[in-house]
Amino acid sequence: MRTECSADLFGFAPVEGRAVVAAFDGGKMTSEAGAMLLGAADRTIGLVARFAGCFTDHRAADLVEHTVASLVGQRVFGIALGYEDLIDHDQLRHDPVMAVLGGKLEAKRSDCAPLAGKSTLNRLELSRAEPSRYHKISYDAALIEAVFVDGFLDAHAVPPPQTTLDLDATDDPLHGHQEGRFFHGYYDNYCYLPLYVFCGRHLLASKLRPANIDGSAGSVAEMARIIARIRQRWPGVRILLRADSGFAREALMAWCEDNAVDFLFGLARNTRLVEEIKAELAAAAELGQKTGKPTRRFRDFTWQTRDSWSRQRRIVAKAEWLPGATPGTGEANPRFVVTSLSREEHEARHLYEKLYCARGEMENRIKECQLDLYADRTSAQTMRANQLRLWFASMAYVLICALRRIGLAHTQFARASCGTIRLKLLKIGALVRASVRRIKLAMPTAFPYQAEYRAAHAALSAAATA
Repeated sequence: MRTECSADLFGFAPVEGRAVVAAFDGGKMTSEAGAMLLGAADRTIGLVARFAGCFTDHRAADLVEHTVASLVGQRVFGIALGYEDLIDHDQLRHDPVMAVLGGKLEAKRSDCAPLAGKSTLNRLELSRAEPSRYHKISYDAALIEAVFVDGFLDAHAVPPPQTTLDLDATDDPLHGHQEGRFFHGYYDNYCYLPLYVFCGRHLLASKLRPANIDGSAGSVAEMARIIARIRQRWPGVRILLRADSGFAREALMAWCEDNAVDFLFGLARNTRLVEEIKAELAAAAELGQKTGKPTRRFRDFTWQTRDSWSRQRRIVAKAEWLPGATPGTGEANPRFVVTSLSREEHEARHLYEKLYCARGEMENRIKECQLDLYADRTSAQTMRANQLRLWFASMAYVLICALRRIGLAHTQFARASCGTIRLKLLKIGALVRASVRRIKLAMPTAFPYQAEYRAAHAALSAAATA
């Protein structure tokens, strides 16, 4: 056992006048002490305060037990820790570590817990644009959307010379009769069709949409909003939009060309495009049949549709031959992209293999949001409530990303998924002991990632005071 004066003791922000300290002292595992790293990450970037500032509280202030900031933080921290359901908070409201994160160890009334239960949080999620008798907290969607972009901008000490924004739509399966529910033929289920925008690991937008629309619907408005805010802070930055063929639409490409934004989109193949690379496909097939290995040829040309495009645009084609199971068999696999980038800057093979194919990394970010942070838990009746649920999950993703970017940059978890970080660093049992002056978290000495935990806390503390 280590004593409280040990050099291994480290502290967190005080709560209600009491210092919060932690040490790997062993003891009974009764709470998730790793959550303190989430609190340290939040203090570094101010995420919960920013998010809470997007809500308007119409309740009588003298009767309020749980503030908006407390409710918002409780929901975001809960999702980050793996508690996606509101009913979980009927137990979490008594959890001492969650109370420390909420900055409130005791309720003002004897019949209340320090934190809110499921019913209070449910009223928050079901907020209305105009307050009603039972729903007196409302949110401003435009302010919430700005929090994501501002957080991305604040994460950079120096503006980069260029940046790439990845767009993608995905399915959010529905199992009830929610507002905006439609059947989507491609995904073969009833779903929503949310739009995500990422820059690397940074989440810039998560927009909930019904499924009876084109995958690119609303992308022009989203890009106009995001890019205007980026250029307000970084006027000289060069921006590239990257997406699959679902976004190769005249409206979006024309907007990019009119606003000095580069684009690189996949392009759905058709008979005219395949005919254009007939010679390259034949050459790839001939070599592939001889070697029995996948073979690629690339072609660069300008092209225009018969009636949907307003101008000619650069096309890069991949003429690929994939061998079959038996020698001498196989099939062609032609692929196309359309771009505003010049030939002098990016030759065909490099543009396709290095620049365009890198967009596949965005799929991992969406998986983190939907699988690790429960962004697909959209079971409320209204789209307004489900959009807020999506934003809560997205904020939890942003919070863990901040922990990973700032606290874990030089550890083995620098590129770990959100689920791995939660499992290895946040789900730590501890004995919480509160006294008049101190709250002590005694964590088990057998915890295998003590070095990473200390490194993360030190880095977050340094960043918060910088």
